[in-house]
Amino acid sequence: MTNVVVILTTMSDAAQTDELARALVDERLAACVNVGAPITSIYRWQNAVEREGERQLLIKTTRDRVRDVERRLRELHPYELPEFLVLPVESGSEAYLRWVSECVAADTR
Repeated sequence: MTNVVVILTTMSDAAQTDELARALVDERLAACVNVGAPITSIYRWQNAVEREGERQLLIKTTRDRVRDVERRLRELHPYELPEFLVLPVESGSEAYLRWVSECVAADTR
């Protein structure tokens, strides 16, 4: 098991998606945020089945930054109940895992 995690969330507005992704990287909360192609989500919300166009975000960070990412995501996310799933990274290339850790380390400038 590594210290790196991938956080999943979805958003429907492309501009807000880009804004959230950029903020997480700018603020050193994520090393990288992949924004996927448009997808269709079908889900139950308030006793109704909904269908929404969304984009999946894959947020690469470390375990010690998860709470900070969650706090910031809740501040910027337009949904009442945003998806926030944390997936552990079992293994990966040493160089990539080190890069993620270095990118989200406290800014030392």
